Amino acid sequence: MLARRLIPCLDVDQGVVVKGVRFEDLQKAGDPVELARRYEAEGADEVVFLDITATTEGRATLIRVVERTADALRIPFTVGGGIRSVADADVLFRAGADKVSVNTAAVENPRLIRDLADRYGCQAVVVAIDVNLEPGGGYRVYTHAGRKPTPWEARTWAQTAARLGAGELLVTAIHRDGTGLGYDLDLLKQIINAVEIPVIASGGAGQPEHLRDACLVGADAVLLASRLHRAQFRVWELKNYLNQCGIPVRWEHPFSPGGPL
Repeated sequence: MLARRLIPCLDVDQGVVVKGVRFEDLQKAGDPVELARRYEAEGADEVVFLDITATTEGRATLIRVVERTADALRIPFTVGGGIRSVADADVLFRAGADKVSVNTAAVENPRLIRDLADRYGCQAVVVAIDVNLEPGGGYRVYTHAGRKPTPWEARTWAQTAARLGAGELLVTAIHRDGTGLGYDLDLLKQIINAVEIPVIASGGAGQPEHLRDACLVGADAVLLASRLHRAQFRVWELKNYLNQCGIPVRWEHPFSPGGPL
């Protein structure tokens, strides 16, 4: 088993990190630069920065905030929100992003995935997939910050994105987001079994066991937000727990494996 990654997520609205439940009732959680520094010091493998209102407000990502956050980090930095073209991605890479994450624009224009992969390489392209559990069953892809349902079923869109050149998929279960109930393991298994690229689990982590369960079904990385923002857990504590469960993690930080959670 390859080392699993722990990735804090900074959902940013007007320059401030926010977090809600199922993409609603957003509350301020802190400054992105301060949080990014803290998470790197705790042993985070990467940081994801999502400007969650850029698409719905029809604007570009807040570049100055991205630059400040990138300057504070030495670990890989993924940026998403408001990317509609290769030119938009160019601006973010110049601002310090190591990868870009596309969601709504990729669904509306799947060719964008191929264009980005051709220019920067698949490893720099993350396709974010926001998914809701339908009342009658099944998983539907949503865009525009979880507000707009699409014709795409999650598994089919994941396969399409991978075929077009996505380097990894960031799969968020909207119905679990911010609830602390755990990742949607059925959703993850469906997508992991359908593609051959890394899948990042997102939406619902509330306990260390949830990270373990996502890794055991095959997730290559786990994304966390609210529990880290509120300092209920530290990244190194969670890595310690996964290590004790026999799940390999990276230890490129001051804390050593072993010891109680």
